Amino acid sequence: MIDPPETVRVGAPGPPDVMRPARLPVPAGLGRLLVLAVVFVCAACGLVYELELVALATYLVGDSVTQASVVLSVMVFAMGVGALLAKHLRCRAAVGFGAVEAGLALVGGTSAMALYACFAWFGQSRSALVGFSLAIGILIGAEVPLLMTLIQRVRRQDAGGAVADLFAADYVGALVGGLAFPFLLLPGFGQLTGALLTGAVNAVAGAVLVLWLFRRDLSARARWALFGANALVLALLAAGVVLATPFERAARLAVYGSAARVAVQTGVQEVVMTGGTGAGAGAGHGRKGSGGPLALYLDGRLRVSAENEFRYHEALVHPAMAGGPHGRVLVLGGGDGLAVREILRYRAVRSVTVVELDPGVLRLARTDPGLTRLNRHSLGDPRVRTVTADAFDWLRQRGVRGPGHRAAPYDVIVSDLPDPGITACTKLYSQEFYGLAAQLLARDGRLVVHAGPPVERARMYWTVESTVRSVGLATVPYRQSGRPAAFSGGPDRAAGAVPSGGAQTPAAAAPSATRYWGFVLAARHRPAFGLAPDAPPLAGLSAGELRAGRRAETREWRAGLPASTLMHPRYQD
Repeated sequence: MIDPPETVRVGAPGPPDVMRPARLPVPAGLGRLLVLAVVFVCAACGLVYELELVALATYLVGDSVTQASVVLSVMVFAMGVGALLAKHLRCRAAVGFGAVEAGLALVGGTSAMALYACFAWFGQSRSALVGFSLAIGILIGAEVPLLMTLIQRVRRQDAGGAVADLFAADYVGALVGGLAFPFLLLPGFGQLTGALLTGAVNAVAGAVLVLWLFRRDLSARARWALFGANALVLALLAAGVVLATPFERAARLAVYGSAARVAVQTGVQEVVMTGGTGAGAGAGHGRKGSGGPLALYLDGRLRVSAENEFRYHEALVHPAMAGGPHGRVLVLGGGDGLAVREILRYRAVRSVTVVELDPGVLRLARTDPGLTRLNRHSLGDPRVRTVTADAFDWLRQRGVRGPGHRAAPYDVIVSDLPDPGITACTKLYSQEFYGLAAQLLARDGRLVVHAGPPVERARMYWTVESTVRSVGLATVPYRQSGRPAAFSGGPDRAAGAVPSGGAQTPAAAAPSATRYWGFVLAARHRPAFGLAPDAPPLAGLSAGELRAGRRAETREWRAGLPASTLMHPRYQD
């Protein structure tokens, strides 16, 4: 007795549609190559969705390590679930794969826009992040069993060889998708449009495979249903591309409270600036002008508010300028030029070196009319030299020139960097970083560090102080009131943050709601604390206020906290 043809072809029992050889419009060899090409494209798209979720979550929520862990762990778990669920679709593998790809293209393509909408209008995106990671993971996991079935139906092949071919195409596609996201999609199209275009490519690849190569496996009803579903998905994705720009404007308005005057993706971060366009905006230490108070946001977090930035920058700079010479000054960060503005008010200053990672911020600090008015064109002063570099790498290069070639020491080093609660900045608050900075300090030089909010995140603040002490420097912790509620240095935007133009001043805030910036002043010997004899008139700082800020932190001293190192960061409290 002769076995049925389908049993001879596959050689294993199973549902009839799984065993039946495919009737293709091309030779089997070419058909198998086309299936592997679709595997390649789908793998590239899947990794783009994954990286898109990680990147957007890091920008919206912060703490890249946590967000990457959440996305990856949820997606890998969901892929296992999807693979199990796909077992029930193997009997109609072509139809199942077509439906899965249409759903994946829609969910993955719109995920960035949906996450941004949740963040902008509902103030949080964590639940949406987990939901999209789960949905995309299930759909990606369902692809593999269905594609394995289709490959086996194209041409008989041992299971090991089929798996090897499938995963080879999958991994190479993942490599291409992983490289395309940071080098092509993100800089060329942005997060929203890049995700939408990826979804369109995903939909087209799935539709071509099913509606053309495996069209004889489909009933007329299934063929029209898949054609309609893919056409609808492509139409929705195209509408998203058209509406991406107005959507982004509306979302920024919801996030920042007023229209963004400047919004650029620099390659390092998103820089958004509002207000500060009127003749008086930003003048006179940031008093309101016809354009409203200038506000500068980096990756969605308020970094500069013209209404009260002078209180921060005066408290950061002027105590470090006291207690010794201040002819040579190094500023780590501070690309907005505002700390440099305060430094240049001292006649004794001969040179200022600014090391800023983002060239886009430096460019705005030199050219934007509102920001240049606020920083008094400080970066254009002939005594100022700017360097575009990572502060850690720059310090390391300066410190390893060898005996006889060590760089000239600095009298004052100002660390004007975001809070250590942001994962990308953790190494700039490490023992290794402060050790490198200490090597460049003059014998009687001073180092001042912006150390985060000392009340809301006290453990983080005192960990910074402990880390500075661990490199052999004596420290003086102090704080300054006036930090606006919208100013967020940690992973999340502050709850109830006041949008641009509405930041509270200390006078407007209730005493119980007073917020502080925290600083640490350090030197080889316990530094003198106060204002220098040649200090200029200050608008938001007095010697009495400085002493009060020091006494307040001294009373709350936390001893015994371990230092943060590159191998053991300790700021994720």
